Amino acid sequence: MRGFIDFLRGQGVVGFATGFILGGAVSALVTSFITNIVNPLLSVILGAAKNLEQYSLHAGPIEVFWGKFIAALINFLILAAVVYYGFKILGLDRLDKKRD
Repeated sequence: MRGFIDFLRGQGVVGFATGFILGGAVSALVTSFITNIVNPLLSVILGAAKNLEQYSLHAGPIEVFWGKFIAALINFLILAAVVYYGFKILGLDRLDKKRD
């Protein structure tokens, strides 16, 4: 059992698991922010008061949902910024053990 605990401490598995769980929570928060605040504002700016994800381009029988892609791109950019600045502001990048 001692070896397993040393492995968890040495490899940072507990920190990784905690980060994974918190990452899921942050992702849900950012997704809600994008869906409920950013997308409606962008829809108004684009000239129609509907959800950004409903925008599409029709080309014959094909329908390309470019609004869904833009919404996913915005979601990714905001989530990446939150993670990056969260690590920098909190100084989490200095917590990793340096290996010899």
